[in-house]
Amino acid sequence: MIDLHTHTLFSDGELLPSELVRRAKVKGYKVIGISDHADHTNIETAVAGILKLKKELKHYKGITVVPGVEITHSPVSLIGELIAFARRLGVSYVVVHGETIVEPVEQGTNRAAIEGGADILAHPGLITEEDVAMAKKNGTFLEITSRNGHSLANGHVAHLAKRIGARLILNTDSHGPEDLIRREDAEMVALGAGLSVQDFAKMQKDAMEFAKKIIGLKR
Repeated sequence: MIDLHTHTLFSDGELLPSELVRRAKVKGYKVIGISDHADHTNIETAVAGILKLKKELKHYKGITVVPGVEITHSPVSLIGELIAFARRLGVSYVVVHGETIVEPVEQGTNRAAIEGGADILAHPGLITEEDVAMAKKNGTFLEITSRNGHSLANGHVAHLAKRIGARLILNTDSHGPEDLIRREDAEMVALGAGLSVQDFAKMQKDAMEFAKKIIGLKR
């Protein structure tokens, strides 16, 4: 199981990073990315906490921890700047909180995230064909999510991404221990979105290749 969208007490999650990692390991995770919510008011604080993991990664045996950040509900005009700033701060990857249908995310967020070079566009809702095509061109992953509410648009995202050829990634958007899932549960989420077992396997393979690229993962 590879999951690159989770949250801790550094934003609105329930767990310390170490407890989240431990619980994920017990669930069978091989790679977990921690991407707490941030905008221009707290990004330095949120990132500083997560980056401490980089210094202690050797202590997390049997699971690889990847420090990231999720740009969340930022004004569209600031998204590109925040993505670039997060990279300068030293995160391994950047998620942007997409235009989910269950929150009042500003219109244009999906496009700004993709144009700004986000690695993952989380729960992009009723994303347009044009934005999916741009995501394919720019290499931005589009998220299939197990998160309640956000998952309502999974079928739409999966259908367009598969038809156009954009890369998909399956994440949990975990905020508490009950949100972490096992690989077989993740596969069911993919099947429920209209994807195949082969599609799910490809998502996991692509996610692993991405992890190898950003942190030099060996296994």
